[in-house]
Amino acid sequence: MRSLDQLFEHSSRSLARRTSRRSLLATLGGLLTGTAVLPLLPIDRGGRAQAAETKSKTPTAESCEYWKYCAIDGYLCACCGGTSSSCPPGTGASPITWIGTCHNPADGRDYIVSYNDCCGKTSCGSCECNRNEREKPMYRPSRNNDLNWCMANADSNYHCSVSVILGVAEK
Repeated sequence: MRSLDQLFEHSSRSLARRTSRRSLLATLGGLLTGTAVLPLLPIDRGGRAQAAETKSKTPTAESCEYWKYCAIDGYLCACCGGTSSSCPPGTGASPITWIGTCHNPADGRDYIVSYNDCCGKTSCGSCECNRNEREKPMYRPSRNNDLNWCMANADSNYHCSVSVILGVAEK
């Protein structure tokens, strides 16, 4: 026990010789101030707020969860300079399309939707969306979204896809 007491006495006397009370108080004050200021540092908390905001809103035409996109496969034209139902400038809609039947939760009705590829520019690369609800096997190409529907155009470069409502589905 005596050696432990001597060790603490020796180390505290050594510390007292090297430091003054003022420097100890200054260091202690700096640590306390730094600890109090730490929560005020700029931290990006926008991601959490944006995630909460996204969950609370209904999906928009720029979102893959939008009801009209139930059978789409490709880049959304609403993010590429067009709208959900019109191609961006400099592109043209393919004359051949695939179709799907999507349920609109707002009015509770089912709609027949035509999906058109917009052709003429290289791929947009924004807002990729691949939903395969009610997709039929390849032997029903008019209901399959895995084909390059721009093959009927003079310029077969795929840019993005739009969804056009053709009518209300009858039960």
